[in-house]
This record gives sequence, C-alpha cells and structure tokens, in this order.
Amino acid sequence: MTSGATDSLLIDLFSEEIPARMQKTAAHDFARLLTDALKAEGLETGAVQLWYAPRHLAVRIDGIPVAQADRTEERRGPREGAPEQAVAGFLSANGLESLDQAELRETPKGNFYFAVRHVQGQQTIDLLPGLIEAAIRDLSWPKSMRWGRGTFRWVRPLHRIVALFGDAVVPGALDLGNDVSLPFGRETEGHRFSGDGAVSLGKPDDFADALRAGFVMVDPQERAEAILTGARAAAEAVGCSLIEDAGLLAEVTGLVEWPTIVRGAIPERFMAVPKEVLVLSMKEHQKYFALQQADGSLAPFFITVADGQRPAETFERIAGGNERVLAARLSDAEFFWNQDRKQSLGSRVPVLSSIVFHAKLGTVGDRLDRLGPLAAWLSQHIPGADRDAARTAARLSKADLTTGMVGEFPELQGVMGAYYARHDGESDAVAAAVAEHYSPLGPNDACPSAPLSVAVALADKIDALVGFWRIDERPTGSKDPFALRRAALGVVRLMVENGLRVPLIEAFAEAETLYG
Repeated sequence: MTSGATDSLLIDLFSEEIPARMQKTAAHDFARLLTDALKAEGLETGAVQLWYAPRHLAVRIDGIPVAQADRTEERRGPREGAPEQAVAGFLSANGLESLDQAELRETPKGNFYFAVRHVQGQQTIDLLPGLIEAAIRDLSWPKSMRWGRGTFRWVRPLHRIVALFGDAVVPGALDLGNDVSLPFGRETEGHRFSGDGAVSLGKPDDFADALRAGFVMVDPQERAEAILTGARAAAEAVGCSLIEDAGLLAEVTGLVEWPTIVRGAIPERFMAVPKEVLVLSMKEHQKYFALQQADGSLAPFFITVADGQRPAETFERIAGGNERVLAARLSDAEFFWNQDRKQSLGSRVPVLSSIVFHAKLGTVGDRLDRLGPLAAWLSQHIPGADRDAARTAARLSKADLTTGMVGEFPELQGVMGAYYARHDGESDAVAAAVAEHYSPLGPNDACPSAPLSVAVALADKIDALVGFWRIDERPTGSKDPFALRRAALGVVRLMVENGLRVPLIEAFAEAETLYG
C-alpha cells in the first residue's frame, strides 16, 4: 500500500448473553482501550463506531494507518572529552562500536555526543494481535466467570472473535489458558433461532448489514426505535397509548437481538388494583410495557417484546404464555392490596415505633411525633393549609411502610399511603399530602403545589436537616449518604415555586425544639 494509506479495524466479540445493564459501558470501555493502545503505538485513529447486543460487543475504528511512520530516536551521551568509562557505557547502552558512529553536537552546555537511531515503522497488522488481546483482557466487568478447561475470566463464555483489518483477518488468538485458545477470524453468528448460524464477513463495512440478514439488529438505537415504534402501533391498534418508560426501553433493548412486539391482555379481575401497582409489577417482574386509555386510566393490555422472527401462531402462543405468567404475578399484588386495606393507616402508626430511623435519631414513630406539630406550625405560613389536616397528614405519611404492598414495592411508598388514606375516608387533600411529601426528589421531579402537600413536604425535609445536623452527620464534598443536599434544595424549590415566605430561621428553631 502507498504511504499514508489507512484502513478500518473491526472487532466483534461473540459470546453468551451479556447482561443488559453491562453492554453499553463495556462497549465504550472496549473502544477506549483499543484507541488508546493504537495511539500509544503512534497510530492515529478516525471515526469510531460501537455496536452492542445481547451476544455481540463490536467496535469499528476507521482511518488507522496501515503502518507506523518511520521515526528517529536520539539519546544524549557524555560530553566531549568525558572519561573513558563514561564513553564506554554510552557506546554499550546504544549498541555502538565507537564514537565515530555517534554525532557530536554543540549545545548551550557544551559539546555532547548523541546516539541517533533510525527506526522503521512496523506494519499495523503485525501490531494488532497483541493490542487486541490486551484490550480484551483489560476489559473490566462487575462479575466474571470461567468456562471449559480455560482459566481466562470474562462476563460470559466467548465463542468467536472477529478481527478484520481491511479485508484481512488479523493473525492471532486469545489465550484462554491450559493450552486452549480462541483464534481470530472473520465469522460471527446471527440469531440463535431465526438465523442460519455462522455469518462470514468480507470487510468491516459488511458487519451491520450481514448481521441484519442473520436476524440480529446489532445497533442498539435501531432496536430501541423498532421496539418503540412497534409498541406504539400495537397500542393504537386497540385504541390505547403506550406508557413510555425510557429505563424499561433501554433494558429490553439489551435483552433482544431481533425485537418482535407481542400484545397480551390483563385479566379483568386485576383492574381493580391501583394503576401504579400493575405498571410497576409488569415492569419489574416481567419487563412488560403498560398501556393507558384516553382518560389516563390503565388499559387491560400489556406489551412484551419477543426475540426473533417466527410464524404468527408462535407469537399467539407466546402471548398466551405471558398472560398466564402475568396472572400469577398480579395475584400477589392483588393479595397485598386486599390484605392491606383490612387495617387502617391510623392503626399502623404505633408499629412505626419499632422501626429504627437512625440509631441517634430514634424510630420512624419518633419522627412522626415531630412531623405532626412541625407541619401544623408551618401551615400557618402557607395560605390554604389547614392546621389540623396538616397534623393528620404528617401523622399518616409514613404508615404505609408497614404494608405488604410497600414491602414488595418500596418505590410505591407514599403512593400506596394515599390509596389507603382515601379508602379510610381521609380527604383528597390529606391523601395527596401523604403521596407527595417525599417530593421533590430531584431537579427533574415535580414539586408539590397543594398547600397541605407543601406543608408536610417542608416538615419532612426540615426535620431531616435539623436532626442530622444535630448529630454532626453533615454532607461533605464527596459524600451525602442521607441526601441532605437534596432535602435542602427541596426546601428551596417548595418555597420558590410556590411563592412562599416561610420564616426559615424560625422553622428550623421550631424543629429543634421538637427534638427536646
């Protein structure tokens, strides 16, 4: 090839299924390891493209020179007229027979001998085997395993390694230990069931299209768009809309290679269970997407994503199987829902005295003893907030922590308290305050605006700030284990966004007196 010629490098690591949460980070780390190694050898790189799917981790790096540039290395030696011993050491260290092979140069500090060596650049394809193997070995995983007779550890068993530089296979192999190795080649594999086995690649540019022909969408963005588009269409087909969830979409994208949308039905008996419970149960346990009707109520359907291209009747059976599994899951949620309502929230409050909030700050029951009076005090500075209602809402705010539903789904604390409060005959304002008193949980979380909700939310945060300051558990530059910064920012947002002028110094003093 001519001087200055470049080519593309493709590495595809084909393995057993990599956990969805690890794929993206691993792909970026692998690309970084490769590009850093190339640059360390004096090889600049162009565009880098990443792909990752359950069984593929691939990187293509363009614009890599086909050979290192020739270079000159210089080493300064002794001064002119230096002792013979110093000269001999310089000659020996640089492979010179006499000073005639060195250059004598004038410098600001005098005349010195220099050893000058002209080094011819190596061919890139000769450097790549070691660089690729080192990058694979240096890739870090949260968990790793051994397989077969080898001693090499990786996240899941590796089966094939594609290593192409241009249209040539990089000569080399990954040493797995115990005389077992995995050679580099040009063959990867398509979908486990829908594909036809091995997929041979002619050059790096063939990769994505060749795998697509083997029923693998190796581009995560393409898979995510296919899932979202298909799920929306399946929802519209029954007059509903998809409840979109970016986190769930990212996880499901990492679970399938060829996404196919399957819609199933939720048995009518479960529709009496709160929407949030059904949505969370389907998401956490089954990785299903929920649908909603035009009025915002939950629709009696779900969307699951199957993997592969199969006959239509196969997906009908898949839908039926998922409906049966879902019914078993939702039976647990239905049980908790029915059992929890047999006991009022108020009757659960005494149990909170046995739950430790913090060793130096007492129990959750102790917190409620402070939150009630503090919320009542704050209510006098919040237009529209009723003092007695604020005290009641604060007293009930943590009671759902003892329920079976919150024990199963901790994410629903507050939300379930609101449902149970309404069931017990509490007002909508009290129920809303129970649901919203943890908010805002961050900069992207909605800030409560109802007067009663604001009073209880402020009380919750001010009590936490005062308590932890009292025991010298303050946030540092790197640590904030009790989320006190978030609590402080929550107080600011509650006041600013609601246009309140609460005397904070007095509020903190009131909270301090409640600690006794």
